[in-house]
Amino acid sequence: MIREWVSSLNGIVWGPMMLVLILGVGLYLQAGLKLMPLRCLGRGFRLLFQGRKPSKEEAANGEVSPFNALMTALSATVGTGNIAGVATAVFLGGPGALFWMWCTALVGMATKYAEAVLAVRYREVDELGNHVGGPMYYIRNGLGKNWSWLAFLFALFGMLAGFGIGNTVQSNSVSQVLQSTFGIPTYATGLVLMGLTAAVLLGGIQRIGAVAGKLVPAMAIGYILASLVVLGINADKIVPALQMVFAHAFSPIAAQGGFAGAAVWAALRYGVARGIFSNEAGLGSAPIAHAAARTRNPVKQGMVAMLGTFIDTIVICTMTGLVILTSGAWTGGENGAALTSAAFASALPSVGAEVVAVALAIFAFTTILGWSFYGEKCAEYLFGVKAITPFRILWILGVLVGTLVKLNFAWLLADTLNALMAIPNLIALTLLSPVVFRLTREFMAKTDT
Repeated sequence: MIREWVSSLNGIVWGPMMLVLILGVGLYLQAGLKLMPLRCLGRGFRLLFQGRKPSKEEAANGEVSPFNALMTALSATVGTGNIAGVATAVFLGGPGALFWMWCTALVGMATKYAEAVLAVRYREVDELGNHVGGPMYYIRNGLGKNWSWLAFLFALFGMLAGFGIGNTVQSNSVSQVLQSTFGIPTYATGLVLMGLTAAVLLGGIQRIGAVAGKLVPAMAIGYILASLVVLGINADKIVPALQMVFAHAFSPIAAQGGFAGAAVWAALRYGVARGIFSNEAGLGSAPIAHAAARTRNPVKQGMVAMLGTFIDTIVICTMTGLVILTSGAWTGGENGAALTSAAFASALPSVGAEVVAVALAIFAFTTILGWSFYGEKCAEYLFGVKAITPFRILWILGVLVGTLVKLNFAWLLADTLNALMAIPNLIALTLLSPVVFRLTREFMAKTDT
């Protein structure tokens, strides 16, 4: 009964209206910003590298460097969506789904930019002296106390969603892939993963940021290099693969091999949905990390934040998508992580499956770390700083639970809660967009003169 109700709700909240809402808000913000996130991509990367060592003046206004704030956000977004999510999009929507993932990312850069600008603009300092922010704070502080109910709903959905999509689902993915690839018992994976999570999590955002600042770049570069090796082997198939992507974004593709065929609507639907699942633009999770950045300028942090969507989807998801399409594995009937694994194994028979298994394990582990911070700050908003320690203990235990139980319903529930998080956030982004536009104009007027 409950499963049927949640399934029906999921069909509504992730239906056409949600996809239109997320894309619509992103397009509105891109237009209002006059395509600034696209025009200033290079400036964003310069600010990112400058942000590795903020000035003394900037360092007094936050807990982690702008660079580590982005790495913390990326640690949560670069995960199973980049490996299994892309494969699912191609399996259900065909090659054209990759095109719509790109579109989602290009408009999502404006969404992610606006989220971070508002997070820094309306953040607070809690009882422990730490900077806290995110949708719940910019809803309450930006829209006024009459909107506190909306902030409450976001924090509630965010805290609960974290235990699903950011915790048990991730640890379950790690335990399953390590068991199937290397024969490691699920309970052993659970105990090790729980210990590693505890070692990082108990150090707070500073330790999470420090670990993410080293692990995320290393894992992303390693995965990209492995993908480039496969693409080098399949170099003659890259152009035909890209032709398929653009052709079938606007025309249906017939069934072939184990692929059942897909209409244009399927390409659009699954491309957008999996793109959002991967880069989280519009969900409101990433600005919670950016609110802790050592910066006094909301626009600068916004420019750093928008890079997360670019790196996650335009770079990493594209690598996965092209590997799948050039390998031909997408017509073999496999889905999810198994499809990505088959694609790598076709070019690298001896190590392909192992590369995907290790990448998935590391990606999922960093997602657990990033989402732990999101969930903790949502819990703090709801119950105060006294909730931090109990939340961390429950989070660490949740990692072990996820490796030991079946999580079909948890996937469904977490996916639904993710969408419910997005609704309050998208409302706030729309209503507070004049603030984003004004701060951006003022910053540009100062830096361009």
